[in-house]
Amino acid sequence: MDELPPLSGSESEIERARRLPLQRETRKDAARIRSACAIALHMHQPLLPGGGDQLRTAQLISNLQYMREHPEAPDSHNASVYQHCYRRIGEFIAELVEEGREPRVMLDYSGTLFEGLRRMGVVDVFEQLRRVTCRGPYRHAVEWLGSAWGHAVAPSTPVLDYRRHVLAWQQHFAQLFGLEALNHVRGFSPAEMALPNQPDVAYEFVKTLRDAGYEWLLVQEHTVELLGTGGVPAHPHLPHRLVCKSSSGQSAEIIAIIKTQGSDTKLVGQMQPYYEAKGLARVNALGPSVPQLVTQIADGENGGVMMNEFPSKYFQVVREASGSDTLLLNVSEYLELLGSLGVDFARLPELQPRGQQRIWDRIAPGAGAERLRAVLAELEREGGGFHMDGGSWTNDISWVKGYEGLLDDMQRASALFHEKVTLAGVPASERRHQNALFHLLCSQTSCYRYWGQGRWTEYGQEICRRTSEILRCDF
Repeated sequence: MDELPPLSGSESEIERARRLPLQRETRKDAARIRSACAIALHMHQPLLPGGGDQLRTAQLISNLQYMREHPEAPDSHNASVYQHCYRRIGEFIAELVEEGREPRVMLDYSGTLFEGLRRMGVVDVFEQLRRVTCRGPYRHAVEWLGSAWGHAVAPSTPVLDYRRHVLAWQQHFAQLFGLEALNHVRGFSPAEMALPNQPDVAYEFVKTLRDAGYEWLLVQEHTVELLGTGGVPAHPHLPHRLVCKSSSGQSAEIIAIIKTQGSDTKLVGQMQPYYEAKGLARVNALGPSVPQLVTQIADGENGGVMMNEFPSKYFQVVREASGSDTLLLNVSEYLELLGSLGVDFARLPELQPRGQQRIWDRIAPGAGAERLRAVLAELEREGGGFHMDGGSWTNDISWVKGYEGLLDDMQRASALFHEKVTLAGVPASERRHQNALFHLLCSQTSCYRYWGQGRWTEYGQEICRRTSEILRCDF
């Protein structure tokens, strides 16, 4: 790569590759599997203006690099540990497969992490990841999950920009690991487990994923409800269909895999999903008797449990589970297994984003955007905790309240990009398009809306300023 990551210009090539038939292998031992668990490791580092003393001129570098160069900064002593965590899964999988075991793990790496590691020249991480991503004896054990390139929060990111994040991640991943590897990426993991609940935004979110070729989506259990009743899913360890309807009457759906419980790294670090799965039996809720799947995702590098306890516990569980009736399975493999058992995916129970039932109790999909706005205003006035900010892995953090200034800057930069680039028809292969897009997507990273007002918010606003300046000067 040159100094910019490949975020645009290969859309048609990616689309053609995603349409190629995928060779899938279905397990021959479906009848003996009583239950299973799936774990995903989420890895992310933002890019920030930290390569210099002056905020307005500092180079965009990885937060990991900033930690290395500023040993006095909080948590900087963990920089080398983080880097090892990004690499080590390749080593773990190879060792366990060579033992004759059945390891499984799903990986979710943000685009800004990929780019930050590249800028640091971290070759060993990519070598180990290619080992388990490209064709070879270890790939069957690892499933990559698609992501928003800049780790953007879907409910409060402009819908066109979110589509750009999704497509940019695919192009970056293909550049790193190849189109053939990208074609195996069938599931999607939204940053912060954020699911839009505003009907038109939710519809566009799911449509974006389906247009990009994704077959299933990971959702947090408290961000969804049963369509038609607003109730809680009776079988959270079985797949559902997430159905999102718009104010214009359009509908988009995708298979939803429910991640239960909160985002506590101890759950994955101590492999608790496996022990929960051991207590489950097969059920007939989908027609045929099928095993249930306990699914969990957590930061793969963050916290002492993941840094220190996860490796030995993962090895222990893989060795115990291999050959047993409670297995580690990746989600796409599990869905293939259900298909082989006769599950009709078109008849899965239907979900919708949480809070939408209160809307559809008053209007029908297709009532129009103006009527939807009026109903949303009514419901917000009535209170009862109603909001259209979406849901995420936690109920304690808002991605909107307190960040109005940064969100305004993001909206202005987004509108300017639309005016200067999209409407003007600037080719996606042009360097000035790619440079503006790179800065736009970097500016929407969730980290700038996590720590409250302060240094991190200033980082986000500075990247927004740079984005707008590029758009005004170069176009």
